[in-house]
Amino acid sequence: MMALSRHRLNHLLRKGHKGAKLTAKLLSQTDRLLGSILFGNTLLNTLAASLTGIIVMRLFGEDEWVLLGGTLAITFLLLVFSEIMPKVIAASYPEKFALTTSYLLTPLIKLFHPVVWVASVIVRSVLWLLRIKVETDQSKQKVSLEEVRSLVLEGEHFLPKKHQKMLLNLMDLERITVNDVMVPRNQIEMLNLLTESDELKQHLVTCHHTLMPVCEGSLDNIVGLLHVRKTLSLLQRDDFSGEDLRALLSEPYFIPSDTPLLTQLQHFQERQSRLGLIVDEYGELLGLVTLENILEEIVGDFTTQSPAQTGKFLAQQDGSMLVEGSTLVRDLNRKMGMKLPVGGAKTLNGLVLEHLHDIPEAGTSLKLNGYPMEIIQTQDHGVKVVRIYLSAPEKV
Repeated sequence: MMALSRHRLNHLLRKGHKGAKLTAKLLSQTDRLLGSILFGNTLLNTLAASLTGIIVMRLFGEDEWVLLGGTLAITFLLLVFSEIMPKVIAASYPEKFALTTSYLLTPLIKLFHPVVWVASVIVRSVLWLLRIKVETDQSKQKVSLEEVRSLVLEGEHFLPKKHQKMLLNLMDLERITVNDVMVPRNQIEMLNLLTESDELKQHLVTCHHTLMPVCEGSLDNIVGLLHVRKTLSLLQRDDFSGEDLRALLSEPYFIPSDTPLLTQLQHFQERQSRLGLIVDEYGELLGLVTLENILEEIVGDFTTQSPAQTGKFLAQQDGSMLVEGSTLVRDLNRKMGMKLPVGGAKTLNGLVLEHLHDIPEAGTSLKLNGYPMEIIQTQDHGVKVVRIYLSAPEKV
């Protein structure tokens, strides 16, 4: 009864299994269940010992050594066949035995109820005096998120590896915030209404996204979001200008930078939106996050990527990898199987600067979390390109 998986029991309950219903009812009153089992067990052991003494005295007389031998013999038999063996078997097959014995235990508990009730009252009184609180309902146990994670990890023989990884990623969404997966400000593809008409038209024709932020002058003056497909008819006009796009703009959606991914996923669903602009506590634009960014954290990368995203990783003949400094640390861990720390800096550039406490020059080498790295290019007071050795380079 105690070794039975509560999750399996709840599953059988939902299927309407009669034995599971009886078992759950018994486990909901642990004091009565244990009291009845122990009462019956103690009663039978005492009767067996007394009966053994009577048989030994009638067959061999009242010799002390004979009584001692009979007592030792019955003790050994009870220990092996009444205690150890049945408990080992039942603990090995808890579901089979718990569901079956529930049919026998249910009437026995009713039979022993008067005696067990008196004993339970005494036990509760003593526990109350000792200020000890006990949980009598064992049929329902609360499961924490870490326990669910352990169940998923232990279910690797039953779950495909990809499904297991998706479940673990889904549980991580509450820990990860939008700024962990956002597209940084300097990588946002954005339309500027003040751009010349020909250049603006060319940008719309060659853009790689269906939904784009639109600004007026600078990135800090965002006036709306534009569905590119709505501009198809406007692009045919000779007198096309940026002002024609204003009527097609929708309200921009701003997101605080510390919003958990799971919360943001729910907000996207409620608002029926697919893109949000991330701002800090001062209202400054930090980047943007899309529904695709969140889904990739669960199911992995999609095959469709813009050229701006595909150029972040470049494999080299010596086994190293050239990586842009603006690459998110989480992307490095996911795509390259690395284990870089994700609790601090969000990008590789930030991680390098945080480690060195200085802006490095090209050619600087370092080791981050066991991975040898070399700074290839710096630009605008930051790291532009880094060479990463997934394993230590061979010494020549």
